[in-house]
Amino acid sequence: MSAPIYLGDETTAAGYALAGVDARVPDAGSESQALARARAEAPLVLVAADVAARIDAGELDAALAALAPLTLVVPDLAGAAPMPDVAAVIRRDLGLEGAP
Repeated sequence: MSAPIYLGDETTAAGYALAGVDARVPDAGSESQALARARAEAPLVLVAADVAARIDAGELDAALAALAPLTLVVPDLAGAAPMPDVAAVIRRDLGLEGAP
């Protein structure tokens, strides 16, 4: 069984590597290619929020919506990129926006 893959900064990648995750630090401008490669190789792909912010929104949405491999956005070290508001997405998808 292949290991999960983490895409993010070097410091956080070191921590994930200690936990047995295949941690990768994509070069600037190659985030989309790194995501595609990780999705082809691993059953679980963890993408730091700052890396996710540099990936085309449509491509990232497709990866997050796919059943396999499971792709998740995790907080980045600096907290510079905001995390997706999953609750707001669910409320919108259920037609509950604006409900009390």
